[in-house]
Amino acid sequence: MPKFLVQRWHGMHIVWALVLIFILTVALASYQWLLGLLGLMLGGVVAVYGILAEKAFRKDLNEYVLTLTHRIKNVGNEVIGQLPFGIILFNEEKEIQWHNAFVATVVGKTTIVGEPLGTYFPALSHTFKDRETSEASIGGRVYELLLRPNERFLYIRDITDRWTLKKKYDEEKLALGIVMMDNLEEVAQGMDEQQRALMLSKVTGEINEWSQKYGLFLRRLSSDRYMVITNQIALKSLEQSRFELLDDVREITIEQKLPMTLSIGFASGSDNAIELGHLVQGSLDIALGRGGDQAVVKVGQRQSFYGGKSNAVEKRTRVRARVISHALRDLIKESDNVIIMGHKMPDMDAIGASIGVLKAAQLYGKDAYIVLEGINPAIQRMMDMLKEDEKLTKKFISPEHAFGLMTKRSLAIVVDTHRATMVAEPRLLQATERIVIVDHHRRSEEFIDDAVLVYMEPYASSTCELVTELLQYIHERVVLDVREATALLAGITVDTKSFAFRTGSRTFEAASFLRRNGADSVLIQRMLKEDLEEYIRKAEIIRNAETYRDCIAIAVADAGKQVPQLLIAQSADTLLNMTGIKASFVIGMRPDGNVGVSARSLGHINVQIVMERLGGGGHFTNAAAQLQGSVGEVALKLKQVLNEIDKEEGLFE
Repeated sequence: MPKFLVQRWHGMHIVWALVLIFILTVALASYQWLLGLLGLMLGGVVAVYGILAEKAFRKDLNEYVLTLTHRIKNVGNEVIGQLPFGIILFNEEKEIQWHNAFVATVVGKTTIVGEPLGTYFPALSHTFKDRETSEASIGGRVYELLLRPNERFLYIRDITDRWTLKKKYDEEKLALGIVMMDNLEEVAQGMDEQQRALMLSKVTGEINEWSQKYGLFLRRLSSDRYMVITNQIALKSLEQSRFELLDDVREITIEQKLPMTLSIGFASGSDNAIELGHLVQGSLDIALGRGGDQAVVKVGQRQSFYGGKSNAVEKRTRVRARVISHALRDLIKESDNVIIMGHKMPDMDAIGASIGVLKAAQLYGKDAYIVLEGINPAIQRMMDMLKEDEKLTKKFISPEHAFGLMTKRSLAIVVDTHRATMVAEPRLLQATERIVIVDHHRRSEEFIDDAVLVYMEPYASSTCELVTELLQYIHERVVLDVREATALLAGITVDTKSFAFRTGSRTFEAASFLRRNGADSVLIQRMLKEDLEEYIRKAEIIRNAETYRDCIAIAVADAGKQVPQLLIAQSADTLLNMTGIKASFVIGMRPDGNVGVSARSLGHINVQIVMERLGGGGHFTNAAAQLQGSVGEVALKLKQVLNEIDKEEGLFE
């Protein structure tokens, strides 16, 4: 027990002794005054002793407190110095005022007092928010920085082991892939067994070499499909190589004049094997929906596209069209009514396809309507022609009217787009669980996932071509009137630039069917006539065109003038006809305040991937995008994207 506590104990006894002496003195004084005087003297002696004892106690207490404070301070300094994390105090100018020994170990210096904080921790220069954490790599180790700017101090914690473990865990996460031969049946038709075996041997050998090079587990699922099992490390290597297998297979088979292409789907980022299986199948579906000859990688929320250098190949079978038409027929029969939608500001392809689907619903006695939100000036002549038919005109309704007609058993059919944000009224898709998509665009990352039936064929010239094929199988006797047939043929004519681009045998077969049903090509030419004023404005845009990289035409409309999207697209079409031009891009400020970009190609350059980098999309040879900013900024960004893609994939080779 400390000495001052013993003294305190004695002091308490003295107090009690004084009390007792006082009582005895009073008692003795009542009998004899001499005894009382002696008791009083004894009490005085005890009181003096008590005072001296109290002074000694206070002195010893102060010495003890001072000693304890010094020891605590020494222990505190020792503890702070030995803490397994760093502490830095800094002033308002972000200069270091004090730090513990851990910080000196981190930076490899005895002291860094007086130096700017950003010199050793540049990660903090990006933000200076309270309690915000960041990571910094110093001397081969990783540290977590916790900033407290209000108190002006910084915590530093070594998280190297945790970071290394997490990195290893992420790198070893399972990744699944599917490799599919796009056109095996089409290429193999007409081959004898020896030729077929030789071709398959070359392709299979190339796939096996590819799997061994990157350490992939490869298992054949069918004659045209392989499953790949790997991890994130190998998947990153594949992405860095931009899936060179696509080019290798195309090159070794093109020598036989029968090029075969591959579609590859990969997925990772999920710990659930079932979910991962759905993701990889979805990636493959997107690759196929975009025309094949490419790879799609889905990692968490990131989706990346590689390849896509060749145009989509037209299929030689009508089986799929017949199967889809029968499925669509059954859905129409089971529905209360049919609501048809194209994209916002519809073009002739969207209107023509909508009218074709309307005819299919009417063949089975169902009430069907076309949702129209705003009229594109480019289709005004077409709409004037349709207004001549009073019954057909009544089938065009507003989104508000469509809401009143929708039920849970209504069938919503989306044509000429597969993006929910681009349809005439996206909220209508939430009012029903029965959605059908008919589209000819290459599939993009955004997609209406809950559709019960999807008919997407990127090889087709237009959605009108697809709808025309469906009409031939959906009913035994289909008879179109002149306006219906003309509207469908107009959609095909516009999207093929009067049958000059993106045409196949199926395109002419569909056009022949429509002509037999009375489609008026002269009326279509009247619809497509240009005004003299528009022609002059188009010439002004073309006059500003420049040749970029010897084979690309880029035209930027005057910044102070607003240009309709149709005029931008028509200017791009015209520029593509110039000698030596393989692709054309036209940029202009639209009336809605956005900058519109239209891209066209003869097939040597995939303008779809260029527009996707700018936030748009489209086809291999026909694409567009809408951006914020000025036309000059967009033009500069377009050139940067072209250079990036050329560096990655050899765009101009």
